[in-house]
Amino acid sequence: MTFGFAPPPSADSVSRVGRMLQPAEWAAAGIPLLRNPREVVTGLHSRHLPTPSTVVVAVLDPDERLTASASFVRRATAIDGWDFRNALLAQLRRVIPHDLRRRTPIRTAVLLYCREGESRWTDEDGAWMWGLRDACTLHGLRCGAYITLTRDGWRVLGEGRGGRRPHSASLPTDLDVAVEGDGDPKALPRPHRGARTALSQSAAV
Repeated sequence: MTFGFAPPPSADSVSRVGRMLQPAEWAAAGIPLLRNPREVVTGLHSRHLPTPSTVVVAVLDPDERLTASASFVRRATAIDGWDFRNALLAQLRRVIPHDLRRRTPIRTAVLLYCREGESRWTDEDGAWMWGLRDACTLHGLRCGAYITLTRDGWRVLGEGRGGRRPHSASLPTDLDVAVEGDGDPKALPRPHRGARTALSQSAAV
């Protein structure tokens, strides 16, 4: 009788697992809460019009005003926080100077990922979380919220907050006015003077 044995995991696969944050690790990391996540999500959606596989990284000032943002398309490659970190860092370096000379970060980077599937946490989300945290450290920023955008709506992972609109198939919303859940118009925060906002462009991850 012949017995089959599974081959031992490769060093590469073990490394990839290490470059991923589990939900409990993310929740325990002390990620600052967004005061109004709906406004942030709606504003980024209006500026970048993300479709599935689009990644939006944004930098907010201490008053949660948008300072800079960039978006790119996540190509079909292996799920690896190292590659995700490099892609995010490249975008941050393109749109805003680093804050490495500051003793304490004052600006916060948030990540919105528009993807297929359900809104619950996945291994890919864990890799993006790892990548965001590491990219923020290397650029002198605070690591902020990780947000998914699916057909079910948007969700701030690790916080339990979310909403049905916008979602991954939403039409663009005017930047100045967004309709809240109660139907009342509400002004959206715009980038302050001098903000540099980069619009969507494709990049390999």
